[in-house]
Amino acid sequence: MSAVAGHRLVPLAAPATAGESAALANGLVAGGIGIVEVALRTPHAMEALRTIAARGDLVVGAGTVLDAEQARAALDAGARFLVSPGLSADVVAVAQAAGVDVLPGVMTPTEVMVARDLGLRQLKLFPAGVAGGLALLDAYASVFADVTFMPSGGVSESTLATHLAHPAVFAVSGSWLAAGPAMREGADAVAAIAARAVAIAEGVPA
Repeated sequence: MSAVAGHRLVPLAAPATAGESAALANGLVAGGIGIVEVALRTPHAMEALRTIAARGDLVVGAGTVLDAEQARAALDAGARFLVSPGLSADVVAVAQAAGVDVLPGVMTPTEVMVARDLGLRQLKLFPAGVAGGLALLDAYASVFADVTFMPSGGVSESTLATHLAHPAVFAVSGSWLAAGPAMREGADAVAAIAARAVAIAEGVPA
């Protein structure tokens, strides 16, 4: 079964310490979000993956996966899905061989078509704000009717509802959902942001 199915909010986080990892996980659960993408951007990332995966109360995936070696290491650490900033056939192959979801980043029609050729129908639109955001999704919706997107980069709490309401969007990724200052402040700060996002999402029909 798809690990990301049913999750419309996918927090993107880069915890740098064990304390931040604990605040992240505890805060998201308390705020009503059951999934998190841990970006492979800090030396602590793989340990954070292992720690959060071992809890069992969050679906944890790896983000910023740049190559097959990172993909395999993330899966070994407990990642249940992989997210990349761009489209790597090698990363896709590792994920497909392991039977896990993979959401490569795309920005151009060519990249969407290559991803379709690889058998993918759910993709990350990145960087969404730079690429054209909702206007680009409007253009893609009729051309790629069988593909849905997870916008990432440039989405905020104030634009969350409009993105979730778009028919070509299956989920929204957001670093604001688990920002570094909130993780450093503690679980309550993360929970407050998560709870606000959940309330917004609940007001937008799936």
